[in-house]
Amino acid sequence: MPSTYMQPAFTTEGGVTIHDVPITYRTWGRLNPDGTNAVLVGHALTGDANVRAWWTDLLGPGRALNTEEDFIICANVPGSPYGSVSPITTNPETGAPYGADFPAFTPRDTVALHRHLLNHLGVRRVRCAIGGSMGGMQVLEWAFERTDTGAPLVERLVPIAVGGRHTPWQIGWSEAQRQAIYADAKWRGGAYPPDDPPADGLAAARTMAMVSYRSHASFQERFGRERQSENGTSQNGTANAPFAVESYLRYHGQKLVDRFDANCYVQLSEQMDTHDVSRNRGAYSDVLRQITQPALVIGIDSDVLYPLAEQDELAAHLPNADLQVLASPHGHDAFLIEQEALNAIIVQWKNTHVASATAR
Repeated sequence: MPSTYMQPAFTTEGGVTIHDVPITYRTWGRLNPDGTNAVLVGHALTGDANVRAWWTDLLGPGRALNTEEDFIICANVPGSPYGSVSPITTNPETGAPYGADFPAFTPRDTVALHRHLLNHLGVRRVRCAIGGSMGGMQVLEWAFERTDTGAPLVERLVPIAVGGRHTPWQIGWSEAQRQAIYADAKWRGGAYPPDDPPADGLAAARTMAMVSYRSHASFQERFGRERQSENGTSQNGTANAPFAVESYLRYHGQKLVDRFDANCYVQLSEQMDTHDVSRNRGAYSDVLRQITQPALVIGIDSDVLYPLAEQDELAAHLPNADLQVLASPHGHDAFLIEQEALNAIIVQWKNTHVASATAR
């Protein structure tokens, strides 16, 4: 079951202070007496803190997230509808949900807020921060957190399927999805009642996202030009039946509507668009060179949303980085689909890095 820590107050980068700020999280394993064996996991856009549900093959004894040695922590991101402060949580100043008045957050804000959680849990050092997509943005921001002595708080970094800043390509995808939500008459500027949300707009946004999360080869292999009814029955002989890929996208659009909130989706996509590790820190390449921790940068060869060139760039500028490529036809979502392969890459890197560090 998830736990919730209440931070008394928090001020965003934009200067907005909110009070009684919930942070929902889950943990696996035990924190050692020195508070130095924590491993942080960042979830993706519509994910939650339950790593066991979406990274099952990475969590357990001897795995990338080793429950016998590490204290694994995954905290829900602010803006998400799964327990942490968000548009659907209550604003203590008004007694009503924040809704469209929820303040803008950045990945840097997320890390700053989650740092309070680590302090609450007694974490003094973090062995590794790992995450894909939006979670990878947090990994790169964790690189700049320091202990009281000025040492890096996080010892190792594993950013997956992400770059050091959101490009116009990713911002364009995000904005197209937001426009689908805004075009729904029920959007009402974000001031919609909970029982009458802009469901059609949110579903349309999700169908766009699902296309960007996969690849041409993935769709070709899985769907071809097969036609299929909404209940999954093959209808290849019926010319007016929907294509299988259409049924797939409609299904995922409705599935998100059933579990997510439109204001949360807008806020989180805007949060991701602010991602830029160099913002207010200096020139982009110079800032990346300041990240001296050992880093495993993982890219996906078929990722059209965060192309492999972005991970090449990260690895080229991070002074102590290894680049590994996850080979998969499944596009950006491969970091959630190809779990055994991903686990093997991370475990091998961890074992090699620990062995070499011990030898020195």
